[in-house]
Amino acid sequence: MSMTDPIADMLTMMRNAIKAKKELVDIPASNLKRAIVKILKDENYISNYKIIRDNKQNIIRIFFKYKNGESVISHLERVSKPGKRIYKGWKEIPKVINGLGIAIVSTSKGVLTDSQARKLKVGGEIICYIW
Repeated sequence: MSMTDPIADMLTMMRNAIKAKKELVDIPASNLKRAIVKILKDENYISNYKIIRDNKQNIIRIFFKYKNGESVISHLERVSKPGKRIYKGWKEIPKVINGLGIAIVSTSKGVLTDSQARKLKVGGEIICYIW
């Protein structure tokens, strides 16, 4: 597991846990990861999450949501990477699968979904796509 891209590591850990039909996964915490997980909860992609305090970095425990044995999340894709950042203005932020999925965008107003960023008319770095 590389530590050069912690967001990609988080998405990979989630993807692997979903494929293994796990009900939860623990990932090292950071403010950006916390904001992404909060959006996933608000958009009903996960059932819940919990911050577990320890003496070091803290841990985010993510509880997955399943319907009929299948995960609500079918795809997690990292877009902007440390080697190639992807920035878009608010008019250019893509709709993921015609609005069925979400793009998570890091803006000057915080970490938002694509629809929230368009509504507030702010662009930013496209972190990932989820559907």
